[in-house]
Amino acid sequence: MSRPRILVINPNSNVIVTKGLEVALQPLGFADGPEIVCTTLDEGPYGVESQADADSVVMPLRRLVESDNESAAFVIACYSDPGLHVCREGTDRPVFGIAECGVLTAMTRAETFGVIAIAQRSIRRHVRYLRQMGLMDRLAGERPLNMSVAETASGEGTLAKMIEVGRALKEQDGAGAVIMGCAGMARLRRPLEDALGIPVIDPTQAAVTMALGAVQFSRHV
Repeated sequence: MSRPRILVINPNSNVIVTKGLEVALQPLGFADGPEIVCTTLDEGPYGVESQADADSVVMPLRRLVESDNESAAFVIACYSDPGLHVCREGTDRPVFGIAECGVLTAMTRAETFGVIAIAQRSIRRHVRYLRQMGLMDRLAGERPLNMSVAETASGEGTLAKMIEVGRALKEQDGAGAVIMGCAGMARLRRPLEDALGIPVIDPTQAAVTMALGAVQFSRHV
């Protein structure tokens, strides 16, 4: 019997981001457990950095999910959760958005959380989503790196900037946990947590962990 597959979709076309996701998700694999496969949405923008970018990948994501008859679950690896509900409408298998899962995980670790965004213009989009979820009272603050997705994924100065912003969220805004608000930050979760001394949530790891639970549950019930 073949292992079930969890498909992690990077909605931007930057393969460096996808490779970073593969590295970050390696610790979640286990013998005889679901296979975790990361893929890149080739027709996506190089980085999902605006509402227009997020909207542009909705239907390509839907088509990818609908045409995939092999995967047991899907993870949309973008902190805007683009196309989440449209994709859920197109399949009877579970679809996880990393923002939704990251926030829910952060709330199990601390009373309040902060978010490190890639850019100032991302914050309005994220806050609007939190407001829709009814969770604004748990948000300590959100601060930007003012970097591109590509820079966060491969830039040498990314960690230092993330530590600076993370400390401001902790010390000035009162965040008890920090969510990394971009899939391109995945490789830096552990060193950032070591530097800040509070829980740091990689939302893609959070989403895949939930997907693992859902797939394993369906196999054994």
